Amino acid sequence: MFTIDSSRRRFLRIGIGALAAGSLPSRLPAADPLLRSRPIPATGERLPVVGLGTYRSFDVGAENADRVRLRRVLELFAENGGTLVDTSPMYGSAEAVVGDLADRAGITERLFLATKVWTRGRQDGIAQMQRSLALLRRTTIELMQVHNLVDVEIQLATLADWKAQGIVQYVGITHYTGDAFMELEAIMRRYPIDFVQFPYSIANRVAEQRLLAAAAHRGVAVITHRNFEKGRLFKRVQGHALPVWTHEFDCSTWGQFFLKYVLAAPEVNIVIPATGNPKHLLDNLQAARGALPDAAQRRRMVDVIDNL
Repeated sequence: MFTIDSSRRRFLRIGIGALAAGSLPSRLPAADPLLRSRPIPATGERLPVVGLGTYRSFDVGAENADRVRLRRVLELFAENGGTLVDTSPMYGSAEAVVGDLADRAGITERLFLATKVWTRGRQDGIAQMQRSLALLRRTTIELMQVHNLVDVEIQLATLADWKAQGIVQYVGITHYTGDAFMELEAIMRRYPIDFVQFPYSIANRVAEQRLLAAAAHRGVAVITHRNFEKGRLFKRVQGHALPVWTHEFDCSTWGQFFLKYVLAAPEVNIVIPATGNPKHLLDNLQAARGALPDAAQRRRMVDVIDNL
């Protein structure tokens, strides 16, 4: 089966500079220790713009080799300044794996943990969120999101109570399809939402039509997922060299190319590419360093992808 990691492994070497996959360091350059960050509109708290998604990549069993690799991913993420880890009860064992490995690595309290409620009914929502906290080894959590808008009004009411009690710091909503963008926008108008999460990539630019601007207008932080289109973008660039002019915005791999396009939108607070590969993680984090493309460069980037 085609996966993000298997695809990216083939194409990560395409590019320029010393950060090709074969020569990625165990840590990012010490000369530039801080990742680019952006403030959460609701509070001004700053988060690094590259986070870590866990969909599929952290849904593993008890196999020791898988656990060792994923613990290294989490350790490298924290060591190199990453904070936001996004997961969900929908993602199989991901919550339990993140909670266990972060605890073993001693980094649980260094992470900005984001998970979701994905069920109907007040009591079922409370029970699911309590279970998520237990799996993540937390009594409080930074961000709880209503996943795919399931029973959104009921769950947001509970989350308002939890926020008042200090159990959650921020409240968010998510969806995975552009068909729901109008509903996301409507909910942002009606409720005090801190975060909104939706798909956005160089190949899926629907959010640029109005949702990004709507979030900025309402003062809602934006998390974007599917930045690699579930790995399809790497397949799309197979056999194509990274354009030389991308060095103008400190881009040396296709992965950075895809992430920097999204991050160049000022409304985007954070991208959350999912990976269980340490080299890919470091490459993703590198997209948070150096320059970002300007408007003219972004148009050139779109032309490259649209014409492949």
